[in-house]
Amino acid sequence: MGKLSLAAKVTHVPSLYLSEMPGKHHGCRAAAIEGHRIIGERCRALGVDTIVVADVHWLVNAGYHVNCNEHFSGTYTSNELPHFIKDMRYAYPGNPLLGRLIAKTATEQGVFTRAHEIASLELEYGTLVPMRYMNGDEHFKVVSIAAWCAWHQLDESRRFGAALRDAIEASDSNVAFLASGSLSHRFSDNGSPEASMHAISREFFRQVDLRVVELWKQGDFATFCKMLPEYNEHCHGEGGMHDTAMLLGLLGWDAYDKPVEIVTDYFASSGTGQINAIFPLP
Repeated sequence: MGKLSLAAKVTHVPSLYLSEMPGKHHGCRAAAIEGHRIIGERCRALGVDTIVVADVHWLVNAGYHVNCNEHFSGTYTSNELPHFIKDMRYAYPGNPLLGRLIAKTATEQGVFTRAHEIASLELEYGTLVPMRYMNGDEHFKVVSIAAWCAWHQLDESRRFGAALRDAIEASDSNVAFLASGSLSHRFSDNGSPEASMHAISREFFRQVDLRVVELWKQGDFATFCKMLPEYNEHCHGEGGMHDTAMLLGLLGWDAYDKPVEIVTDYFASSGTGQINAIFPLP
């Protein structure tokens, strides 16, 4: 019998990697990196063997998709921000059995999903950045789920999340689930000063983000789930916020009422709103 041991919403901003590099930005994302390390330590303490990541940097146009290769390795440069992430090496074991079970379970529940074991299907940085700090020693197996769902409904991703929970419980894996994506996601305009790397793009987005964080801290997901579609629309949700819909589908959607644990306080990055938060299991 499988087990879901931890669920979290995490940042993956590429400035985490830049923060490691010598120069004027060295250490600028130390708090977020430490948040990732704390989540990784919690996973170890809970006996987690596999981390499933809903990655909003993996764009798909039809269906749901799971990358569950036996092993992942390579050298990654971001085509979006190559001046932030370049030549980042990675290597992680995968969990094909769990990935196939996720696809089978979701499809049986009416959410058509494909599991892929294709060596040339690489991981995106929504998976690679948090794994760098949680899983640098290759302790955990990794399964990545496409969460930039361009033509999907949020309710489909809610149902996918519910099916994911069933698949985990039917597996032989001890799993942590990460919704890897931002809060508001309106980037700073091109030509903005370099200091905007540490600022929000609009005060409106900060204020809505902070209200969302308060709802999460109160465990008021009945309210949050009602506002999620408009929040996504008006605050430029990353990947359509399908990672968040999957997370809440996994946890019970608007019936979920646990106050979240903020691991890394809300911060702005290149115009967007970011956080690391653990969602206690119901």
